[in-house]
Amino acid sequence: MPSESTSGARRADAQRNRARILEVAYRAFADDPDVSLNAIAKLVGVGAGTLYRHFPTRESLLLAVYQEEVEQLVGAVDRMLAEQEPLDAFRAWSRKLAAYARIKHGIGEALTSPEAQEVIGETWTPVRRAVARLLEAAAAQGEVREGIDPDDVILLLSALWRVPEGEVGLRQADRLLELIVAALRVDA
Repeated sequence: MPSESTSGARRADAQRNRARILEVAYRAFADDPDVSLNAIAKLVGVGAGTLYRHFPTRESLLLAVYQEEVEQLVGAVDRMLAEQEPLDAFRAWSRKLAAYARIKHGIGEALTSPEAQEVIGETWTPVRRAVARLLEAAAAQGEVREGIDPDDVILLLSALWRVPEGEVGLRQADRLLELIVAALRVDA
């Protein structure tokens, strides 16, 4: 029978493996939305069995990657506001949200199940709160109008992840973001 310290070490090892799988899978899906789970396991340096114990299906891994990235993005708002002016923080945060969503959009077929819609639905409220926090900070500085609905802004931001792939699309996303910022300004 394993000792408590042995099972604790196994749990810690399993948590590290899970975190590493998510980290590597994010980059792998960004590079190739069709990457196989076996290829991800090789990139992580674990056996396929280890990956499948944590994520029995491709969809479960995709959803976990999406959820992890959104949680990190939402958690970064206060740090970004401490390091940048509110509108610059809004721009940087919006670019990151768009990058995560572009990856999700690229694998959209895999994210249409009821389970996927539930996870995506669960992320709406934290994202909405993050956008509201950024808008409130910018309004407090007199940079944007007060009372802007975060849901409206998220809908506008969705244009940022619908641009074509590559540098041309990224430049277009930046132009669209500047149009959004201009529409939010006090003097708009």
